[in-house]
Amino acid sequence: MIKPAILALEDGSVFHGVSIGADGETSGEVVFNTAMTGYQEILTDPSYSRQIVTLTYPHIGNTGINEEDVESHRIHAAGLVIRDLPRLVSNFRSVRALDEYLAAHGILGIADIDTRRLTRLLRDKGAQNGAIVAGVDAQGDDAVARALAAAKAFPGLKGMDLAREAGTREIHEWHDGEWQLSKGYADFRQRERPWHVVAYDFGTKHNIFRMLTSRGCRLTVVPPQTPASEVMAMNPDGVFLANGPGDPEPCDYAIRAIQEILATGTPVFGICLGHQLLALASGAKTIKMKQGHHGANHPVLDIDRGHVMITSQNHGFAVDEASLPANVRATHRSLFDHTLQGIELTDTPAFSFQGHPEASPGPHDVSPLFDRFVAMMEGRRQAA
Repeated sequence: MIKPAILALEDGSVFHGVSIGADGETSGEVVFNTAMTGYQEILTDPSYSRQIVTLTYPHIGNTGINEEDVESHRIHAAGLVIRDLPRLVSNFRSVRALDEYLAAHGILGIADIDTRRLTRLLRDKGAQNGAIVAGVDAQGDDAVARALAAAKAFPGLKGMDLAREAGTREIHEWHDGEWQLSKGYADFRQRERPWHVVAYDFGTKHNIFRMLTSRGCRLTVVPPQTPASEVMAMNPDGVFLANGPGDPEPCDYAIRAIQEILATGTPVFGICLGHQLLALASGAKTIKMKQGHHGANHPVLDIDRGHVMITSQNHGFAVDEASLPANVRATHRSLFDHTLQGIELTDTPAFSFQGHPEASPGPHDVSPLFDRFVAMMEGRRQAA
């Protein structure tokens, strides 16, 4: 049964399509992602909390949904916008269709709209607050007015602390390694892991933890507001700062904790939101980007080596390179818009990267950063 859906943006733009998920209403910041694959990973990435994701690739859903390609325990995106939902699902791991998956999780989606027009609009005007109404809510003479009102009522992500919501509530251990065909995720419970890493979970993607575990890290995952004293009492070899959603500036609890951890000389590695928080803790500033970076094909320059890496990206805030203090140097820069992509502290073992070296989806050009973190912990142990 075909049900109507409406996507409305704060600038007054309206798109009419068909519902491919739950009925009802949702609002958030509308962004576009240029990845050709990985829609299941994108939907379950906590960094997309309070965001409506538009996928620029036209055919989404043709490989269905499986039980393994998830980056968290639930869908975090506020909604999904696509051009076409194929009727035929074909993949040996698929257990259900995309529209069934969205409906089961109470997530709204809209298809059969001109995503090229929408992407150009978002590219030119920047990320827009928007709303999707679907099913009964998309019917009636006032449906468009209600959708526009919901879009304009969304407060925007600037100043919004979402790490508290997306991160874990309890301290726990992590044991899964990377995925292997026909074997699934490796279980490291009985394997030797020489490096104890305490990981701040601000809304992490699971593949980050899998890649750290596969490199010999025994992970203790802690909530976003865990005090530094509690972390250091665990005697970690290193501290990891995960990705997550929202604006980094309101996360004053995390910034204070990171400052205290840096003072101990413990190796620190941050990704995405963790990168921004490390910069803020070091005295730099962050800015809200026009449309952000969302995709799996972003070229980034490794300044030290002069190499170009193709990276996976998902962020709407960035560190202002002009605000870096004297003890923080730039290590990576985007070749799309020249925004800062990586930093390193010169007076303590700490570094970070704005993109996603764990990919999922995307290329693995930046995965050696995990090895660098392990080498940093090994070097500090040998020097002790």
